[in-house]
Amino acid sequence: MPAPIARALVLRAAGTNCDTEMARAFERAGASAQTLHLERLVAEPALIDGFDLLGFPGGFSFGDDIASGRIFAMKLRRSLYPALRAAALRGVPMIAACNGFQIITQAGLLPGPAAGEPWPTDAPPAQEVTLTFNAGGRFIDRWCRVLPDPASPCIWTRGLAERFGPDTLTLPIAHGEGRFVAATEDTLQRLAAAGQIALRYAPADNPNGSTADIAGICDASGRIFGLMPHPERYIDWSRHPYWTRLAPDARAGDTPGLLMFRNAVEAAAAVSAR
Repeated sequence: MPAPIARALVLRAAGTNCDTEMARAFERAGASAQTLHLERLVAEPALIDGFDLLGFPGGFSFGDDIASGRIFAMKLRRSLYPALRAAALRGVPMIAACNGFQIITQAGLLPGPAAGEPWPTDAPPAQEVTLTFNAGGRFIDRWCRVLPDPASPCIWTRGLAERFGPDTLTLPIAHGEGRFVAATEDTLQRLAAAGQIALRYAPADNPNGSTADIAGICDASGRIFGLMPHPERYIDWSRHPYWTRLAPDARAGDTPGLLMFRNAVEAAAAVSAR
């Protein structure tokens, strides 16, 4: 087996339940992966400096008390923002799926500063977007068709639109608070103009009522990516709901989920090699 080309850190806390899948996704993509509890990092923030990639997995961190991801996010804002800011400045790719997406939007890591603007040094950016209760008021667990924006700077979704058709470009979701909402119409327009709306649900397959069918966004650099679907659950073709009915050439090579992680691992390795 070839030596890992990058080191990935997956953060977890009480209630996180997708950390193993995310670590496996990083490893399948060629990185080494380590899972650390949030409180360990709060005690030693400098540990983050030793990693080339960061992952915020899904689940129900701290039981989703108060609101989904709120406690985890406030711990990031209070204790880990300087270390996370430093990671962003050195180009560390970060992914946040489902509960992770809820967390980093509240922590201010997404959508982040506009292109050309610096990350603030004194405090995290103010929250500009959120994930709130599904329009139907129910927890939803199914697969959805998704549409990446080929013009987005997002490194995670690079090549997905060109490589996969509508039958294979699907991702699983499992959430009760996944409806994307921006604080203002100006925020939404800024994200669209900058290509930061990296992933949308197919128009007829929006499961939760997200504004503009938004399934995931990135920061201005394209290296920090949050989404409600779970790419780490689609690392093997056999996870697709009807994979045996797909033509052999349609399921050749990486799955969409694995390609996302491979894109990021290769981008992190390129930064490390400089």
